[in-house]
Parts: sequence; C-alpha cells; structure tokens
Amino acid sequence: MKYGFTVPSRGPLATPESIVTIAKKGESLGFDSISLGDHILVPRTIESSYPYTDSGEYPGSANGSSLEQLSVLSFLAGQTSNIRLSTSVMVVPHRNPLVAAKSLATIDVLSRGRLVVGVGTGWMREEFEALGVQPFDERGAVTDDYIQAMKELWTSSSPSYNGRYCSFKDISFLPKPLQKPHPPLWVGGESKRAIRRAARFCDGWCPIDVNPQFPLNSPERLSIAMEELRLYADEAERSADDIEVIYRTHRLELSATTTNSSNRQQFSGDSNQIAGDISRYRDIGVNNLMVDLARVATDLEDMLCKMEDFAEKVWPKV
Repeated sequence: MKYGFTVPSRGPLATPESIVTIAKKGESLGFDSISLGDHILVPRTIESSYPYTDSGEYPGSANGSSLEQLSVLSFLAGQTSNIRLSTSVMVVPHRNPLVAAKSLATIDVLSRGRLVVGVGTGWMREEFEALGVQPFDERGAVTDDYIQAMKELWTSSSPSYNGRYCSFKDISFLPKPLQKPHPPLWVGGESKRAIRRAARFCDGWCPIDVNPQFPLNSPERLSIAMEELRLYADEAERSADDIEVIYRTHRLELSATTTNSSNRQQFSGDSNQIAGDISRYRDIGVNNLMVDLARVATDLEDMLCKMEDFAEKVWPKV
C-alpha cells in the first residue's frame, strides 16, 4: 500500500514555512505523494452545491483564500527530492490546455519526473463564470477534449489536434515531460462519467469516500464501482489492471483505545482498527490511500503528529 496526504492551500497553514515543513516531514516519513486542491478564485456568493458535504456548503467559502495549485507544486518541487507531487484534482476546464500542458510539463522536468496529474471537471458554476471559460454545463466534454489535447502535446514530436473545444497544428512543444509517455493521469470523481473517463483516457481513478450522491464509504460499495471501472475498461479495449485505484478519505481519527465497533466509522479507532480498514481496501485491489490530513488537522503541530502517528503506528500493521 502506498500513502499520500494533502497539504493546505488555504487557512492558517497555507504559508511557505508551514507547507515546506509539512512536505519535508511527509517525505522523511516515507509518504508516497503530496496532493493539493484547485481553486483559482472563490466567488463571494456560491449557490452551487459542494459534492463532499451533506449540506452542500463549500468549507472554503468563508475564508475566500486559495493558493494557486500549480504554483505551489512547482515551489514544492524545489523543496523536496523523492515524494510525488499530485494535483488532486486540477479542474481541467479552468485553464487553456496548451498553457496547462506547458506548466505541468515544466513541473515534471523541475521535479525530475515526480508529477501526478489528477484531473476533474469542477463543480462550482460561479467560478467558471468568473473565469470566462467554456460553459459549465459542457465541462465534461471539455475535460475529455483537453485531456486528449494535453496527451498529444506531451507525446508527439509534431503536435496537432482538432477537437471541439481545442485545436492546434504546426507547433513545437518542448520540453516534453520527463516521464514517458507522460505523467500519470488520475481522474477524480465518483460518477459513472468520471469512472468512464478514467477507463478511456487515464492511468488511475481517485474517488473520495464522502460524496453523499455516490457513497463509496465501504469496501463493498467501492468494489461495485471498481467492477464498473473494469466494464468500461473492457469497452475501451484496455485492461483494468493498468488503471490504478487511489482511494481518498476525509477521515483519520487515531485513538489510543479501541472504539466500539457498533458505531465506529471507518479510519477511526485504534491503530489495529484503522489498519484493518486499510487492509480491507487493499484486499479488493486498492493500492494507494490518500488521506486529507489538511482537513482534519487543527494546527501545524497537530498535523505533523497525525502524520507521524499514522506512519509509525498504523502502516506497520497493514
């Protein structure tokens, strides 16, 4: 099992000093990857429903702050040596695909091949409208188009593409990413369309466990969705074994004592209980667990302690 964690892009921990401290701590403990969310701006009024809370309220709306994702990962490329750097996820329609492909290729070169490109369609209509990008209601088709355009830019010696939302020809695009054929592409999202996108175009599928519309908060529920992934892969004439499943959780509550099993939520309880949860996901084919530590930590010291406890008390028991 590989383990990743999120770094904060907003709030009191979103400072250069804290982000570097967190990233270096994670690397020293042996985490496989760092991930960072993506908002270019936060509208003052948001009527769109956030997919990952029961109320639909976006937790970052009150603060209104958000560091730019690709800039932070470029910064961390120079502050770390081995840990992978992941966009989790980059809202693909928010950026011109040629500009995004260039930024991502640059990060991969500067990090010596450590970039993972998590991709998603986005959920906030107001942010799309403020940015003046392609229509929100067409974001799925735009995402598919842009992904294919970026893969062409990264892999072809003479890139050309003629899609519905993006086209180019007679250009050079250098440098290419260091990873071949390109950095791994992970699709975020729990819907059937997200699963199909992963099966058709990408190298991984990264669902979150707390989407009320698509609850994947148990190995049984996730295994059903993974069967859908296999079916879509068959349709695309791909092997599902080539598509990594990265499971992301918003919960990590490690306690010194055993939690009563009758009302225990997954990834809570003592080290044996949490290790047991992880083992059950491993047994159905998940080999990468992403923990949203930036969401559950109260301050820098708490986050560093949670990272250390997770690595030293839980991992050895999986």
